Amino acid sequence: MNVSASKSAHKPMRLYINVDHVATVRQARRTDEPDPVEAARLCEAAGADGITIHLREDRRHIQDDDVRRLARSVTTVLNLELATAPDIVALASELRPHQATFVPERRQEITTEGGLALELGRGDPKLTKAIARLRDAGIRLSLFVDPDARVLDAAAELGVDAVELHTGTFANAFPDADEALERLQRAARYARELGLAVHAGHGLTYRNVRPVAAIPEIEELNIGHSIVSRAITTGIGRAVEDMRVAIRAARVD
Repeated sequence: MNVSASKSAHKPMRLYINVDHVATVRQARRTDEPDPVEAARLCEAAGADGITIHLREDRRHIQDDDVRRLARSVTTVLNLELATAPDIVALASELRPHQATFVPERRQEITTEGGLALELGRGDPKLTKAIARLRDAGIRLSLFVDPDARVLDAAAELGVDAVELHTGTFANAFPDADEALERLQRAARYARELGLAVHAGHGLTYRNVRPVAAIPEIEELNIGHSIVSRAITTGIGRAVEDMRVAIRAARVD
């Protein structure tokens, strides 16, 4: 696989951590732990450049109160992923996160399966209206899109600041992902030529992230599930130790 790490080594890469799946575990019991706000604090302390959350219309993981608390507590930057639901757009306009990333959303999907369906000269009225409202609120705007030149043309036409390239096809094909990687490389170059900042995310893991991180035009990666998954295994030993300490203390008392 063609990985030109030397080309991107001198350019800083922002890492935004998506804490949605911390909330997924919490919502399985409808309790108050684990807390995505506390997880975000720990991510920032560990060097995260920003925190990403997706407030879905069905509220399957992140809740409105989470967004409000994170808007107050995040000390780096908050990237709010959202569809065009009026109530969520209104919440974003009120809270004014650093960045809002519009994503497609289908109720039956397990996770976001692809980028926004954009066509040059045929803007979605709901998306256009939502973009205008959040732009008026002073929020930096990004669109989650497939790495396709025609889609990038349409994104540029909408006047947003950035695009986030959907890396799911690459991730699903890895390690036999040369074609998907080349498509990402071409799209990243073209997006920069259009004057768009380039982000990327979806399905990136510790095993497959390097080829994408080596693309010099990409300046931000959004990664969540893989990091939360590793945290469960790398951190569970300490969690067991802490519980044993609490139990032993009760016996002593």
